[in-house]
Amino acid sequence: MELAFSGEVWFWRGPAPHHFVTVPDEQCAALEAVAASVTYGWGMIPVGVRIGGTDWRTSLWPKDGRYLVPLRVAARRAEGIELGDRVDVRLTVDV
Repeated sequence: MELAFSGEVWFWRGPAPHHFVTVPDEQCAALEAVAASVTYGWGMIPVGVRIGGTDWRTSLWPKDGRYLVPLRVAARRAEGIELGDRVDVRLTVDV
């Protein structure tokens, strides 16, 4: 399954601070439909991510009925991504 969307980069200051992009509702519904067959626990969904020319593997974080894409520091640096930027995200879920 491949999904594409745009979203704004935001920062969570929690105990483990991190940058994220929230998956839009429409794509969250598609992810929810396959979640039970791909999650490895706690609702986490392993995915391939592509922003610009940078690819990496991570897991989507479930939060309040939606999913969050964590942005690696190396990917943000490679693509020059800053807080508040709008980025185009491509997700690949192995179903």
